[in-house]
Amino acid sequence: MRTEAIDPPGITWLRVSPKYVTVRIAGWALANLIVVALLCIPLLLVAGGWWEWFPLWLAVAIPAVMLVLALWRLLLIPRQVRAIGYAEREDDLLIRRGIFFQRTLVVPYGRMQYVDIGAGPVERGLGLCTLKLHTASAGTQAEIPGLPAAEGARLREQLAARGEARLAGL
Repeated sequence: MRTEAIDPPGITWLRVSPKYVTVRIAGWALANLIVVALLCIPLLLVAGGWWEWFPLWLAVAIPAVMLVLALWRLLLIPRQVRAIGYAEREDDLLIRRGIFFQRTLVVPYGRMQYVDIGAGPVERGLGLCTLKLHTASAGTQAEIPGLPAAEGARLREQLAARGEARLAGL
């Protein structure tokens, strides 16, 4: 993958756990099950004879198109997880993600206000967590999902210590 345009030179990216694919698939399955079920309601109403005015082909096409899009997203999930990475540098933390629309976020340690760790039920079951960085900018959405719990705890302590040291130096 060619990312020279957005990646600083000489960076060794650390990747998130491959178990994070399971977390993403669980979320995908729940969301798409609900959406496809809701989009099947017109099909059931047409098949039951309650909506005779609604074209049968459209009642079939709507959930079918959504199902195809959902399957496409499912195929992308493992690659999206592999694209998530982070790198600790002397003065800042780099976070990258994205396949088609790649993004590299630079979070200076001196701008960090606090570091938060969270884990949903699937993440907890797999021993993973999500690290969130809160900065002085409300627009910064810096998070690293899919970290092993021990790495998340280590990173939280390391980032908090570096942030305090940079703030004390100001």
